[in-house]
Amino acid sequence: MPNARLALVSLATLVACGGGRYKYAEMAAPAPSVAIAAAEPTTGEEYKDPGRNPWVDASKDHLSTFAADVDTASYTIARRKLQGGELPPAASVRVEEWVNYFKYGFPSPTAETSPFAVVMDAAAHPFEPNRYILRVGVATKDKTPGERKPSSLVFLVDVSGSMSSPDKLDLAKKSLHVLTANLTEKDRVAIVTYAGASRVVLPMTSLDRPRARDVIDQAIDSLSTGGSTAMASGIDLAYEQAIKTVQRGAISRVIVCTDGDANVGPASHEEILKLIEARAKAGVTLSTIGFGMGNYKDALMEQLADKGNGNNYYIDSFEMAKRVFAEQLTSTLEVAAKDVKLQVEFDPAQVAQYRLLGYENRDIADKDFRKDSVAAGQVGWGHQVTALYEVELTAAAKAHPGPLGTVRIRHKQPEADSATEAAFPMAAPPAASLAAASQELRFAFAVAAFADVLRGGAEWSLDDIRAHAAAAAGTDKDRAELLALIDKARTLRGQTNHIATEPTTAIAK
Repeated sequence: MPNARLALVSLATLVACGGGRYKYAEMAAPAPSVAIAAAEPTTGEEYKDPGRNPWVDASKDHLSTFAADVDTASYTIARRKLQGGELPPAASVRVEEWVNYFKYGFPSPTAETSPFAVVMDAAAHPFEPNRYILRVGVATKDKTPGERKPSSLVFLVDVSGSMSSPDKLDLAKKSLHVLTANLTEKDRVAIVTYAGASRVVLPMTSLDRPRARDVIDQAIDSLSTGGSTAMASGIDLAYEQAIKTVQRGAISRVIVCTDGDANVGPASHEEILKLIEARAKAGVTLSTIGFGMGNYKDALMEQLADKGNGNNYYIDSFEMAKRVFAEQLTSTLEVAAKDVKLQVEFDPAQVAQYRLLGYENRDIADKDFRKDSVAAGQVGWGHQVTALYEVELTAAAKAHPGPLGTVRIRHKQPEADSATEAAFPMAAPPAASLAAASQELRFAFAVAAFADVLRGGAEWSLDDIRAHAAAAAGTDKDRAELLALIDKARTLRGQTNHIATEPTTAIAK
Protein backbone atom coordinates (compact mmCIF):
# COMPACT_ATOMS: atom_id res chain seq x y z
CA MET A 1 0.00 0.00 0.00
CA PRO A 2 2.35 2.80 -1.17
CA ASN A 3 2.39 6.20 0.56
CA ALA A 4 0.04 4.85 3.24
CA ARG A 5 0.58 5.20 6.95
CA LEU A 6 -0.32 2.06 8.86
CA ALA A 7 -0.28 1.29 12.55
CA LEU A 8 -2.11 -0.85 15.03
CA VAL A 9 -3.05 0.93 18.21
CA SER A 10 -3.61 -0.13 21.79
CA LEU A 11 -6.99 -0.83 23.32
CA ALA A 12 -5.79 0.55 26.65
CA THR A 13 -6.69 4.14 25.83
CA LEU A 14 -9.76 6.34 25.48
CA VAL A 15 -13.05 4.58 24.88
CA ALA A 16 -16.36 5.63 23.54
CA CYS A 17 -19.20 6.23 25.90
CA GLY A 18 -22.91 6.88 25.98
CA GLY A 19 -25.99 4.84 26.52
CA GLY A 20 -29.14 4.02 24.68
CA ARG A 21 -28.77 1.38 21.99
CA TYR A 22 -25.38 0.02 23.01
CA LYS A 23 -25.42 -3.68 23.95
CA TYR A 24 -22.60 -4.71 26.26
CA ALA A 25 -22.82 -8.37 25.17
CA GLU A 26 -21.67 -7.38 21.71
CA MET A 27 -18.24 -6.49 23.11
CA ALA A 28 -17.65 -9.93 24.59
CA ALA A 29 -15.91 -11.17 21.46
CA PRO A 30 -14.75 -8.18 19.39
CA ALA A 31 -13.82 -8.64 15.77
CA PRO A 32 -10.13 -8.84 14.96
CA SER A 33 -8.33 -5.53 14.42
CA VAL A 34 -7.89 -4.45 10.83
CA ALA A 35 -5.19 -1.97 9.92
CA ILE A 36 -6.62 0.67 7.60
CA ALA A 37 -4.47 3.30 5.94
CA ALA A 38 -5.00 6.87 7.07
CA ALA A 39 -5.10 9.41 4.28
CA GLU A 40 -1.86 11.25 3.68
CA PRO A 41 -2.08 14.99 4.46
CA THR A 42 -2.05 17.44 1.60
CA THR A 43 1.51 18.43 0.72
CA GLY A 44 2.53 21.67 2.41
CA GLU A 45 0.26 21.45 5.45
CA GLU A 46 1.92 21.36 8.84
CA TYR A 47 0.59 19.87 12.06
CA LYS A 48 2.35 19.03 15.31
CA ASP A 49 1.49 15.93 17.29
CA PRO A 50 1.73 16.74 21.03
CA GLY A 51 1.78 13.05 21.99
CA ARG A 52 -0.54 11.35 24.48
CA ASN A 53 -0.89 11.95 28.19
CA PRO A 54 0.30 8.90 30.14
CA TRP A 55 -1.44 7.06 32.95
CA VAL A 56 -0.35 8.55 36.28
CA ASP A 57 -0.09 6.72 39.61
CA ALA A 58 -2.17 8.83 42.03
CA SER A 59 -0.19 7.61 45.05
CA LYS A 60 2.90 9.26 43.52
CA ASP A 61 1.29 12.28 41.88
CA HIS A 62 -2.31 13.11 42.79
CA LEU A 63 -2.35 16.55 41.07
CA SER A 64 -3.19 17.19 37.42
CA THR A 65 -2.56 20.80 36.31
CA PHE A 66 -3.26 22.40 32.94
CA ALA A 67 -4.21 25.69 31.29
CA ALA A 68 -7.75 26.38 30.10
CA ASP A 69 -8.28 26.01 26.35
CA VAL A 70 -11.26 27.30 24.36
CA ASP A 71 -9.84 26.88 20.86
CA THR A 72 -11.88 24.87 18.35
CA ALA A 73 -9.76 24.93 15.17
CA SER A 74 -8.91 21.22 15.33
CA TYR A 75 -12.56 20.17 15.10
CA THR A 76 -13.34 22.50 12.20
CA ILE A 77 -10.28 21.32 10.25
CA ALA A 78 -11.40 17.71 10.70
CA ARG A 79 -14.94 18.58 9.63
CA ARG A 80 -13.67 20.10 6.39
CA LYS A 81 -11.41 17.12 5.73
CA LEU A 82 -14.17 14.59 6.34
CA GLN A 83 -16.76 16.47 4.33
CA GLY A 84 -14.20 16.71 1.53
CA GLY A 85 -13.72 12.96 1.47
CA GLU A 86 -10.50 12.46 3.41
CA LEU A 87 -9.53 11.62 6.96
CA PRO A 88 -7.90 14.38 9.02
CA PRO A 89 -4.17 13.95 9.67
CA ALA A 90 -3.76 12.26 13.04
CA ALA A 91 -1.49 15.04 14.28
CA SER A 92 -4.21 17.64 13.60
CA VAL A 93 -6.63 16.09 16.10
CA ARG A 94 -6.63 17.70 19.56
CA VAL A 95 -9.23 16.01 21.73
CA GLU A 96 -9.98 19.02 23.94
CA GLU A 97 -10.77 21.23 20.92
CA TRP A 98 -13.29 18.69 19.66
CA VAL A 99 -14.98 18.43 23.04
CA ASN A 100 -15.02 22.20 23.56
CA TYR A 101 -16.55 22.89 20.14
CA PHE A 102 -19.90 21.79 21.58
CA LYS A 103 -22.08 23.52 24.14
CA TYR A 104 -23.08 21.76 27.36
CA GLY A 105 -25.52 22.55 30.12
CA PHE A 106 -24.04 24.37 33.13
CA PRO A 107 -25.56 25.89 36.24
CA SER A 108 -25.42 29.67 36.53
CA PRO A 109 -22.36 31.12 38.26
CA THR A 110 -22.99 32.30 41.81
CA ALA A 111 -21.35 34.98 43.92
CA GLU A 112 -19.14 32.25 45.39
CA THR A 113 -18.07 30.79 42.05
CA SER A 114 -18.03 33.95 39.91
CA PRO A 115 -17.08 34.23 37.11
CA PHE A 116 -17.22 30.44 36.77
CA ALA A 117 -19.89 27.78 36.95
CA VAL A 118 -18.37 24.38 37.76
CA VAL A 119 -19.45 20.76 37.22
CA MET A 120 -17.73 17.54 38.27
CA ASP A 121 -19.38 14.22 37.54
CA ALA A 122 -18.30 10.66 36.84
CA ALA A 123 -19.68 7.31 35.82
CA ALA A 124 -18.60 3.73 35.36
CA HIS A 125 -16.70 3.12 32.16
CA PRO A 126 -18.91 1.50 29.50
CA PHE A 127 -16.17 -0.70 28.07
CA GLU A 128 -13.67 -1.32 30.88
CA PRO A 129 -15.07 -2.80 34.12
CA ASN A 130 -12.26 -1.38 36.22
CA ARG A 131 -12.39 2.18 34.90
CA TYR A 132 -14.48 5.29 35.37
CA ILE A 133 -15.01 8.44 33.37
CA LEU A 134 -14.64 11.84 35.06
CA ARG A 135 -15.79 15.17 33.63
CA VAL A 136 -14.53 18.51 34.92
CA GLY A 137 -16.22 21.53 33.39
CA VAL A 138 -16.07 25.28 33.97
CA ALA A 139 -18.06 27.99 32.19
CA THR A 140 -18.59 31.73 32.29
CA LYS A 141 -21.93 33.43 31.85
CA ASP A 142 -23.02 34.92 28.55
CA LYS A 143 -23.03 38.66 27.99
CA THR A 144 -25.45 40.47 25.73
CA PRO A 145 -24.02 42.64 22.92
CA GLY A 146 -24.99 45.68 24.95
CA GLU A 147 -22.92 44.47 27.92
CA ARG A 148 -19.78 43.93 25.87
CA LYS A 149 -16.93 46.39 26.40
CA PRO A 150 -15.96 48.84 23.63
CA SER A 151 -13.54 47.26 21.17
CA SER A 152 -10.58 48.51 19.16
CA LEU A 153 -9.90 45.84 16.54
CA VAL A 154 -7.14 45.56 13.98
CA PHE A 155 -7.94 43.20 11.11
CA LEU A 156 -4.56 41.83 10.01
CA VAL A 157 -5.16 40.17 6.64
CA ASP A 158 -2.74 37.99 4.73
CA VAL A 159 -3.00 39.03 1.05
CA SER A 160 -0.05 37.01 -0.23
CA GLY A 161 -0.35 34.86 -3.32
CA SER A 162 -1.08 31.75 -1.25
CA MET A 163 -4.39 33.33 -0.18
CA SER A 164 -5.80 33.61 -3.71
CA SER A 165 -8.29 30.71 -3.62
CA PRO A 166 -12.01 31.26 -2.83
CA ASP A 167 -11.77 29.45 0.53
CA LYS A 168 -9.04 31.84 1.68
CA LEU A 169 -9.13 35.59 1.01
CA ASP A 170 -12.66 35.60 -0.42
CA LEU A 171 -14.00 33.76 2.64
CA ALA A 172 -11.88 35.94 4.94
CA LYS A 173 -13.45 39.06 3.45
CA LYS A 174 -16.95 37.66 3.89
CA SER A 175 -16.07 36.79 7.51
CA LEU A 176 -14.84 40.32 8.24
CA HIS A 177 -18.06 41.74 6.76
CA VAL A 178 -19.98 39.58 9.26
CA LEU A 179 -17.82 40.85 12.10
CA THR A 180 -18.24 44.49 11.08
CA ALA A 181 -22.01 44.10 10.79
CA ASN A 182 -22.16 42.88 14.39
CA LEU A 183 -20.10 45.67 15.91
CA THR A 184 -21.72 48.73 17.46
CA GLU A 185 -21.07 52.47 17.55
CA LYS A 186 -18.80 52.00 20.59
CA ASP A 187 -16.30 49.99 18.51
CA ARG A 188 -13.37 50.92 16.25
CA VAL A 189 -11.68 49.09 13.37
CA ALA A 190 -8.37 49.34 11.53
CA ILE A 191 -7.18 47.15 8.64
CA VAL A 192 -3.57 46.13 8.00
CA THR A 193 -2.40 43.79 5.23
CA TYR A 194 0.81 41.93 4.62
CA ALA A 195 2.33 40.19 1.62
CA GLY A 196 5.80 41.10 0.35
CA ALA A 197 5.34 44.28 2.41
CA SER A 198 2.90 45.48 5.05
CA ARG A 199 0.63 48.50 4.90
CA VAL A 200 -2.23 50.19 6.70
CA VAL A 201 -5.27 49.95 4.45
CA LEU A 202 -7.57 51.69 6.93
CA PRO A 203 -6.44 53.65 9.99
CA MET A 204 -8.41 53.20 13.20
CA THR A 205 -11.99 54.21 12.36
CA SER A 206 -14.77 54.62 14.91
CA LEU A 207 -18.15 53.17 13.97
CA ASP A 208 -19.92 56.22 15.39
CA ARG A 209 -18.64 58.27 12.45
CA PRO A 210 -21.05 58.90 9.54
CA ARG A 211 -20.89 56.11 6.94
CA ALA A 212 -18.20 54.35 8.97
CA ARG A 213 -19.51 50.88 8.10
CA ASP A 214 -19.49 51.71 4.40
CA VAL A 215 -15.89 52.90 4.67
CA ILE A 216 -14.83 49.72 6.47
CA ASP A 217 -16.73 47.46 4.06
CA GLN A 218 -15.18 49.22 1.06
CA ALA A 219 -11.71 48.77 2.55
CA ILE A 220 -12.41 45.06 3.05
CA ASP A 221 -13.69 44.70 -0.53
CA SER A 222 -10.55 46.40 -1.87
CA LEU A 223 -8.27 43.63 -0.62
CA SER A 224 -6.59 41.50 -3.29
CA THR A 225 -3.77 38.98 -3.33
CA GLY A 226 -0.22 39.07 -4.64
CA GLY A 227 3.36 38.64 -3.43
CA SER A 228 5.09 36.62 -0.75
CA THR A 229 4.29 36.42 2.95
CA ALA A 230 6.01 38.78 5.39
CA MET A 231 3.97 37.77 8.43
CA ALA A 232 6.32 39.16 11.07
CA SER A 233 6.29 42.70 9.68
CA GLY A 234 2.50 42.54 9.36
CA ILE A 235 2.10 41.52 12.98
CA ASP A 236 4.44 44.30 14.07
CA LEU A 237 2.50 46.93 12.12
CA ALA A 238 -0.86 45.64 13.39
CA TYR A 239 0.28 45.85 17.00
CA GLU A 240 1.59 49.34 16.34
CA GLN A 241 -1.93 50.39 15.29
CA ALA A 242 -3.59 48.58 18.20
CA ILE A 243 -1.32 49.88 20.94
CA LYS A 244 -2.26 53.47 20.07
CA THR A 245 -5.80 52.82 21.29
CA VAL A 246 -5.24 50.68 24.39
CA GLN A 247 -7.30 51.99 27.27
CA ARG A 248 -8.54 50.60 30.56
CA GLY A 249 -12.00 49.05 30.42
CA ALA A 250 -11.88 48.43 26.66
CA ILE A 251 -10.93 45.56 24.35
CA SER A 252 -7.86 45.85 22.16
CA ARG A 253 -7.33 42.90 19.84
CA VAL A 254 -5.54 41.96 16.63
CA ILE A 255 -7.47 39.49 14.45
CA VAL A 256 -5.15 37.66 12.05
CA CYS A 257 -6.77 36.14 8.94
CA THR A 258 -4.32 33.81 7.18
CA ASP A 259 -3.42 30.30 6.11
CA GLY A 260 -0.40 30.56 8.42
CA ASP A 261 2.16 30.41 5.62
CA ALA A 262 5.12 32.71 6.38
CA ASN A 263 8.14 32.80 4.10
CA VAL A 264 9.70 36.29 4.14
CA GLY A 265 11.51 38.18 6.89
CA PRO A 266 11.98 36.89 10.46
CA ALA A 267 9.43 34.21 9.70
CA SER A 268 10.53 31.25 11.78
CA HIS A 269 8.02 30.06 14.34
CA GLU A 270 10.29 31.00 17.22
CA GLU A 271 10.93 34.56 16.05
CA ILE A 272 7.29 35.31 15.34
CA LEU A 273 6.22 33.83 18.69
CA LYS A 274 8.73 36.03 20.54
CA LEU A 275 7.35 39.05 18.72
CA ILE A 276 3.78 38.16 19.72
CA GLU A 277 4.69 37.51 23.35
CA ALA A 278 6.43 40.85 23.70
CA ARG A 279 3.52 42.81 22.21
CA ALA A 280 0.88 40.94 24.24
CA LYS A 281 2.32 42.37 27.46
CA ALA A 282 1.17 45.81 26.35
CA GLY A 283 -2.47 44.76 26.71
CA VAL A 284 -3.34 43.76 23.14
CA THR A 285 -4.73 40.26 22.65
CA LEU A 286 -4.52 38.32 19.41
CA SER A 287 -6.88 35.89 17.68
CA THR A 288 -5.84 33.69 14.77
CA ILE A 289 -8.49 32.86 12.18
CA GLY A 290 -7.38 30.17 9.76
CA PHE A 291 -8.52 29.70 6.17
CA GLY A 292 -7.90 27.25 3.36
CA MET A 293 -6.11 23.97 2.80
CA GLY A 294 -3.11 22.76 0.86
CA ASN A 295 -0.45 24.75 2.71
CA TYR A 296 -2.20 25.38 6.03
CA LYS A 297 0.16 25.85 9.01
CA ASP A 298 -1.93 24.68 11.95
CA ALA A 299 0.91 24.49 14.46
CA LEU A 300 1.91 28.12 13.94
CA MET A 301 -1.69 29.34 14.14
CA GLU A 302 -2.26 27.62 17.46
CA GLN A 303 0.99 28.89 18.94
CA LEU A 304 0.38 32.48 17.79
CA ALA A 305 -2.95 32.56 19.60
CA ASP A 306 -1.44 31.02 22.74
CA LYS A 307 1.35 33.59 22.92
CA GLY A 308 -1.05 36.40 22.03
CA ASN A 309 -3.43 35.58 24.92
CA GLY A 310 -6.20 34.94 22.41
CA ASN A 311 -8.10 32.18 20.64
CA ASN A 312 -7.57 30.08 17.52
CA TYR A 313 -10.40 29.32 15.09
CA TYR A 314 -10.52 27.76 11.65
CA ILE A 315 -13.26 28.95 9.30
CA ASP A 316 -14.31 26.40 6.72
CA SER A 317 -17.59 28.00 5.64
CA PHE A 318 -19.74 31.11 5.81
CA GLU A 319 -21.78 29.36 8.52
CA MET A 320 -18.67 29.04 10.67
CA ALA A 321 -17.92 32.73 10.09
CA LYS A 322 -21.35 33.59 11.48
CA ARG A 323 -20.77 31.31 14.47
CA VAL A 324 -17.46 32.99 15.40
CA PHE A 325 -18.22 36.60 14.48
CA ALA A 326 -21.96 36.87 15.11
CA GLU A 327 -23.37 34.20 17.41
CA GLN A 328 -20.28 34.05 19.64
CA LEU A 329 -18.85 37.51 19.05
CA THR A 330 -18.64 38.57 22.70
CA SER A 331 -16.87 35.38 23.78
CA THR A 332 -14.54 35.72 20.76
CA LEU A 333 -13.57 39.28 21.68
CA GLU A 334 -13.88 39.89 25.41
CA VAL A 335 -11.81 38.12 28.05
CA ALA A 336 -13.69 37.17 31.22
CA ALA A 337 -10.67 35.71 33.01
CA LYS A 338 -7.02 35.46 32.02
CA ASP A 339 -4.24 33.04 32.94
CA VAL A 340 -6.86 30.45 33.90
CA LYS A 341 -5.30 27.33 35.42
CA LEU A 342 -7.16 24.21 36.47
CA GLN A 343 -5.80 21.70 38.96
CA VAL A 344 -7.59 18.47 39.74
CA GLU A 345 -6.58 16.95 43.07
CA PHE A 346 -7.41 13.25 43.08
CA ASP A 347 -8.11 11.45 46.33
CA PRO A 348 -5.48 8.65 46.44
CA ALA A 349 -7.79 6.65 48.69
CA GLN A 350 -10.27 6.52 45.80
CA VAL A 351 -8.16 6.83 42.64
CA ALA A 352 -5.34 4.41 41.84
CA GLN A 353 -4.37 6.02 38.53
CA TYR A 354 -5.73 8.54 36.04
CA ARG A 355 -5.22 9.84 32.51
CA LEU A 356 -6.18 13.26 31.16
CA LEU A 357 -7.65 13.10 27.65
CA GLY A 358 -6.18 15.88 25.55
CA TYR A 359 -4.58 19.13 26.78
CA GLU A 360 -1.15 17.67 26.03
CA ASN A 361 0.18 21.04 24.89
CA ARG A 362 -1.52 22.84 27.79
CA ASP A 363 0.32 21.03 30.56
CA ILE A 364 1.51 23.10 33.54
CA ALA A 365 3.87 21.87 36.23
CA ASP A 366 2.05 21.32 39.52
CA LYS A 367 4.53 23.60 41.27
CA ASP A 368 3.60 26.45 38.90
CA PHE A 369 -0.10 26.41 39.69
CA ARG A 370 0.22 29.27 42.18
CA LYS A 371 2.99 31.13 40.35
CA ASP A 372 1.22 34.15 38.90
CA SER A 373 4.14 34.79 36.55
CA VAL A 374 3.37 31.54 34.70
CA ALA A 375 0.95 32.31 31.86
CA ALA A 376 -2.07 30.13 31.12
CA GLY A 377 -5.28 30.22 29.07
CA GLN A 378 -7.78 33.01 28.49
CA VAL A 379 -11.54 32.43 28.79
CA GLY A 380 -14.12 34.74 27.23
CA TRP A 381 -17.64 35.51 28.37
CA GLY A 382 -19.90 32.62 27.42
CA HIS A 383 -17.00 30.20 26.98
CA GLN A 384 -16.93 26.66 28.36
CA VAL A 385 -13.93 24.49 29.19
CA THR A 386 -14.44 20.75 29.59
CA ALA A 387 -11.75 18.26 30.58
CA LEU A 388 -12.19 14.50 30.62
CA TYR A 389 -10.29 11.83 32.52
CA GLU A 390 -10.15 8.07 32.60
CA VAL A 391 -9.57 6.80 36.13
CA GLU A 392 -9.04 3.46 37.83
CA LEU A 393 -10.18 3.06 41.42
CA THR A 394 -8.36 1.62 44.36
CA ALA A 395 -9.44 -1.72 45.81
CA ALA A 396 -11.03 0.08 48.78
CA ALA A 397 -12.93 2.47 46.52
CA LYS A 398 -14.38 -0.35 44.46
CA ALA A 399 -16.06 -1.62 47.60
CA HIS A 400 -17.05 1.82 48.90
CA PRO A 401 -16.89 4.41 46.10
CA GLY A 402 -16.87 8.08 47.04
CA PRO A 403 -16.12 11.46 45.46
CA LEU A 404 -12.95 11.26 43.35
CA GLY A 405 -11.41 14.63 44.14
CA THR A 406 -11.47 18.41 43.99
CA VAL A 407 -10.95 20.91 41.18
CA ARG A 408 -9.20 24.20 41.86
CA ILE A 409 -9.40 27.17 39.52
CA ARG A 410 -6.88 29.97 39.60
CA HIS A 411 -7.37 33.06 37.44
CA LYS A 412 -6.77 36.77 37.09
CA GLN A 413 -9.29 39.45 36.34
CA PRO A 414 -8.72 40.86 32.83
CA GLU A 415 -6.80 43.89 34.08
CA ALA A 416 -5.26 42.39 37.22
CA ASP A 417 -1.72 41.14 37.83
CA SER A 418 -2.44 38.85 40.77
CA ALA A 419 -4.66 35.77 40.76
CA THR A 420 -7.43 34.45 42.95
CA GLU A 421 -8.21 30.81 43.63
CA ALA A 422 -11.32 28.79 44.36
CA ALA A 423 -11.83 25.10 45.15
CA PHE A 424 -14.81 22.92 44.21
CA PRO A 425 -14.97 19.40 45.69
CA MET A 426 -16.82 16.71 43.81
CA ALA A 427 -20.13 16.30 45.62
CA ALA A 428 -21.10 12.72 44.85
CA PRO A 429 -19.50 9.37 44.01
CA PRO A 430 -19.52 8.17 40.38
CA ALA A 431 -22.71 6.85 38.88
CA ALA A 432 -22.84 3.06 38.87
CA SER A 433 -23.40 2.96 35.10
CA LEU A 434 -22.94 5.32 32.20
CA ALA A 435 -26.65 5.06 31.45
CA ALA A 436 -27.27 6.74 34.80
CA ALA A 437 -24.91 9.62 33.99
CA SER A 438 -25.88 13.02 32.63
CA GLN A 439 -26.57 13.46 28.93
CA GLU A 440 -23.73 15.99 28.80
CA LEU A 441 -21.14 13.57 30.19
CA ARG A 442 -22.24 10.87 27.75
CA PHE A 443 -22.07 13.12 24.70
CA ALA A 444 -18.74 14.71 25.67
CA PHE A 445 -17.14 11.30 25.85
CA ALA A 446 -18.63 10.21 22.56
CA VAL A 447 -16.93 13.24 20.99
CA ALA A 448 -13.65 12.46 22.76
CA ALA A 449 -13.82 8.82 21.70
CA PHE A 450 -14.29 9.75 18.05
CA ALA A 451 -11.39 12.21 18.24
CA ASP A 452 -9.10 9.74 19.96
CA VAL A 453 -9.83 7.09 17.35
CA LEU A 454 -9.00 9.48 14.52
CA ARG A 455 -5.74 10.56 16.15
CA GLY A 456 -4.72 6.95 16.70
CA GLY A 457 -5.06 6.91 20.47
CA ALA A 458 -7.83 4.31 20.67
CA GLU A 459 -9.31 1.43 18.71
CA TRP A 460 -13.06 1.21 19.05
CA SER A 461 -16.08 0.61 16.90
CA LEU A 462 -17.30 3.72 15.09
CA ASP A 463 -20.73 2.10 15.09
CA ASP A 464 -20.71 2.02 18.89
CA ILE A 465 -19.36 5.55 19.15
CA ARG A 466 -22.13 6.77 16.87
CA ALA A 467 -24.76 4.99 18.93
CA HIS A 468 -23.52 6.69 22.09
CA ALA A 469 -23.43 10.10 20.40
CA ALA A 470 -26.92 9.64 18.96
CA ALA A 471 -28.35 8.63 22.34
CA ALA A 472 -27.12 11.91 23.85
CA ALA A 473 -27.45 14.25 20.86
CA GLY A 474 -31.04 15.39 21.33
CA THR A 475 -32.16 17.95 18.76
CA ASP A 476 -29.00 20.08 18.76
CA LYS A 477 -27.84 20.75 15.17
CA ASP A 478 -24.14 20.71 16.06
CA ARG A 479 -24.52 17.32 17.70
CA ALA A 480 -26.44 16.05 14.69
CA GLU A 481 -23.55 17.20 12.51
CA LEU A 482 -21.16 15.05 14.56
CA LEU A 483 -23.26 12.00 13.71
CA ALA A 484 -22.90 12.82 10.01
CA LEU A 485 -19.13 13.16 10.42
CA ILE A 486 -18.93 9.76 12.09
CA ASP A 487 -20.84 8.36 9.11
CA LYS A 488 -18.29 9.98 6.79
CA ALA A 489 -15.44 8.45 8.75
CA ARG A 490 -17.06 5.02 8.63
CA THR A 491 -17.32 5.27 4.86
CA LEU A 492 -13.72 6.43 4.49
CA ARG A 493 -12.59 3.58 6.71
CA GLY A 494 -14.14 1.07 4.36
CA GLN A 495 -17.15 0.36 6.60
CA THR A 496 -14.92 -1.46 9.10
CA ASN A 497 -15.72 -1.32 12.79
CA HIS A 498 -12.17 -1.40 14.11
CA ILE A 499 -9.71 1.06 12.68
CA ALA A 500 -6.09 2.03 13.05
CA THR A 501 -4.24 5.27 12.55
CA GLU A 502 -0.69 6.24 13.20
CA PRO A 503 -0.47 7.09 16.90
CA THR A 504 2.57 9.27 17.29
CA THR A 505 4.08 10.50 14.03
CA ALA A 506 3.83 14.27 13.62
CA ILE A 507 3.54 15.75 10.16
CA ALA A 508 5.71 18.63 11.26
CA LYS A 509 7.54 19.24 14.52
